[in-house]
Amino acid sequence: MSFSKSPELLIFDCDGVLVDSELIATAVHIEALAKFGYIISAEEYNDRFIGMTDQQSYSVIESEGDLRLPEDHHECVMAEVAKRYPRDLRAISGVRQTLETINLKKCVASNSDAAKLSLALKVTDLHDYFWPHVFSASQVASGKPAPDLFLFAADHMNTPASSCLVIEDSVAGTQAAVAAGMMVIGFVGASHCLPGHGDKLMEAGATKLFSRMTALPQILAGL
Repeated sequence: MSFSKSPELLIFDCDGVLVDSELIATAVHIEALAKFGYIISAEEYNDRFIGMTDQQSYSVIESEGDLRLPEDHHECVMAEVAKRYPRDLRAISGVRQTLETINLKKCVASNSDAAKLSLALKVTDLHDYFWPHVFSASQVASGKPAPDLFLFAADHMNTPASSCLVIEDSVAGTQAAVAAGMMVIGFVGASHCLPGHGDKLMEAGATKLFSRMTALPQILAGL
């Protein structure tokens, strides 16, 4: 897919694109799951579940692990994430400079629940670059890889899907953007992105890859 003219709206994923959060959340998840006998490495967890909603990953884990997570499992995980974010979470290098440089409409569309998403943006001082245009999977029927969230964001931003450009770091998010009829480029500069991750994004439908957020304005200029 290519644009006949420059995109009108940039839609950013949050985790792994704006903030380097994936390894923090993964550590909390695998520690919590280990209490119930479900043992998984950080690398495998990232490979299988990054980009999914937590509820989607819980369903898979319960099915294959033949276990039932307690009703307050997600609440406990989010409470621990909330403790670690102020201490450990950082914005992706160069993201503020990039956001200040780009003169396009911008929004965030994330599979994170609304509270976690808001906390991540506030802790890293990115909240004001986007608010109130911050959209969570909790606002739609189905999160990524379904297209619902991106279409919801585009509708609220009064922009046709064909004029949206999505910045994603996950396979599920890339698939969602493609399903929504949007162009998507893959960001592979977060700490969870191992060799070969970009290949998976390209296979899912990303048209370009980049690893330095400060390169985004130049990429946009070349579209």
